[in-house]
Amino acid sequence: MMDLSWMAWTWQTGAFFAVIFLSIAFMGVRERFKPGGHPRRGVLGLDTTRGDRLFITYLGSAFIVLGWLGIMGTPLWGALILALLWGGFVFWKV
Repeated sequence: MMDLSWMAWTWQTGAFFAVIFLSIAFMGVRERFKPGGHPRRGVLGLDTTRGDRLFITYLGSAFIVLGWLGIMGTPLWGALILALLWGGFVFWKV
């Protein structure tokens, strides 16, 4: 067994990495059974596939959370709501 005591692994940290891993795995399985990686042009003027939109969602969500921490501090519930809205917007319009 690996000694992971060097990092403060909490259930929140585990859930974060699990969500990242599961979303990437879900996108891979979905692409295998229902190919749909055809680019589409959205409101930002970019040709994006599903994977591109997932990456844009993660990148934007990271900036939202960092900005929230810098301006508002904790708790992060507001940042979570904004990040979810951002993700919905990206998959809907980008």
